[in-house]
Amino acid sequence: MSTYNPPLREMMFAMREFGDLDAVLALPGNEEFGGDLVETILGEAAKFASNVLAPINAQGDTQGCHWDQGVVTTADGFKAAYAAFCENGWNGMPAGTRFGGQGMPTLVSTAVLEMWKASNMAFSLCQMLTLGAVEALTHHASEELQKCYLPAMIEGRWTGTMNITEPQAGSDLAAIRTSAVPEGDHYRVSGTKIFITWGEHDMAENIVHLVLARLPDAPPGVKGISLFLCPKFIVNADGTLGARNDLVCSSIEHKLGIHGSATAVMSFGDGPGAVGWLIGQANQGLACMFTMMNHARLNVGLEGVAISERAYQGARQYALERVQGKTLGRDGAPSATIIGHPDVRRMLMDMKARVEAMRALAYHAAGQMDLAHGLRDASLRQAAQSRADLLIPIVKGWCTENALGVASDGVQVFGGMGFIEETGASQHLRDARITTIYEGTTGIQANDLIGRKLARDGGAAMKRLLAAMGDDVDSAKSSVAPADAVLDSITTALATGLSSLREATDWLLAAPPREAAAGAVPYLELCGTVIAGWLMQRGARAATLQVARGAPDADFLAAKRITAQHYALHVLPQAGALRDAVVHGAATTLGLADVEF
Repeated sequence: MSTYNPPLREMMFAMREFGDLDAVLALPGNEEFGGDLVETILGEAAKFASNVLAPINAQGDTQGCHWDQGVVTTADGFKAAYAAFCENGWNGMPAGTRFGGQGMPTLVSTAVLEMWKASNMAFSLCQMLTLGAVEALTHHASEELQKCYLPAMIEGRWTGTMNITEPQAGSDLAAIRTSAVPEGDHYRVSGTKIFITWGEHDMAENIVHLVLARLPDAPPGVKGISLFLCPKFIVNADGTLGARNDLVCSSIEHKLGIHGSATAVMSFGDGPGAVGWLIGQANQGLACMFTMMNHARLNVGLEGVAISERAYQGARQYALERVQGKTLGRDGAPSATIIGHPDVRRMLMDMKARVEAMRALAYHAAGQMDLAHGLRDASLRQAAQSRADLLIPIVKGWCTENALGVASDGVQVFGGMGFIEETGASQHLRDARITTIYEGTTGIQANDLIGRKLARDGGAAMKRLLAAMGDDVDSAKSSVAPADAVLDSITTALATGLSSLREATDWLLAAPPREAAAGAVPYLELCGTVIAGWLMQRGARAATLQVARGAPDADFLAAKRITAQHYALHVLPQAGALRDAVVHGAATTLGLADVEF
């Protein structure tokens, strides 16, 4: 079973070069995180991730959660780990300071969250859902509800959930049937919700459910959805916990992966109805939901990064230790372990390059979210927000889809041993599979990308990004520095990929809606491939400059250059095929009658 060693140098490099860490820390309110504090925070988080969370990851997978008459018991070690997690202040790290959070920049908390997700993805989901609920309450709940619930949720004594999906209403929220009937200063909520992550468990004293439901006079469709707060235990006026609310976990799902996280079927109102309080305005539940959407989708995309990093570390460790056959090493000496086999090296190099590219994209988006929130100049804030909005569906869709390939290659490096559960490689593949589905499938992310983020401004945000990438290509080509074969090959590949992205973007902006939708997922993949390629080129240029200035970690920086070149030569060329699928692929995608499938 592989261990997990957080790649702190990689994370700091990515934060500085792709997330614009210096600019983020210079924002009002972030000054206290300057100096060496960020590195200290990451170092302490790395210890907790590797020493506390990673060791219980496998038993969370093998034991899972146990349901008995509505009571859910977590796997061995989870409850103690959660108590230590909260005691050390990790739970409230990204939350605002007003109710006890640490107010950490999104970029910094993103790096820390990557470690939680890589060390124990199932465990990390509890905090992720709680913080999503915290954000919704922070922006939309009444002052009274905020004071009652937010301090305990930020501290971690109470956890949070989002209750959206119903048996007949998956992604089609217009089909939601859960009802909420007014009763004095509260409501009575009745209905069934499924796929509720950490909907019931034994780690916290209370669980705060945010529930989408319909009022009796609500208009049909998504315009008639409201959001309600329904706690597991009613909170008394003095802040203590009172009676059990009329809600119960009627079962938990048996899943392909993330077994350590309970995915609950929640039943509201088997009796008089669960007591709930309206969050925000009536019939504005989706607006409340979208407040937390960017952070939630960034965090799920980050799961793709994290699982990929964990799969890569396991495969690399195995390849360095496994004796099987003999090949010549890079220096011509015999290599007894399988890392000497060129095809094993190809897979490892591809995994490494994709992990670094995914991290670059996710951290860049996180940095833009910080700038959008904190820059003083309104036009610069808007530009950063537009960039973040554009990138979020790409981060979510592209990083999670890549994670499937990286985790699968991890199994392949192990060979037959990878198919055996004890090695841990198969858990990464199973855990990664859900990431392309929840918080909006890849298809939903792609439709959001072309329908909302691209079409709503006539492609202006994308064109600004294309221009920025083009400027970097031109700058690299016109550099007066001596010829650099590595950088030249990366820049050439990026220029070709950038041309493909421009062509596909122009076609989509002019295409009929149905034909555009047929190319939405290939377009998302094209965006991720090229934008990450641009960031990898930026990283290679930064590494080159740092070596020239005498940076002490020359080997690390040299590896950054070669990894970026591998991405340019092995991944970026896919951009042309993806452009063709977007521009020319709709005819066959839409060509068959329904009965011909």
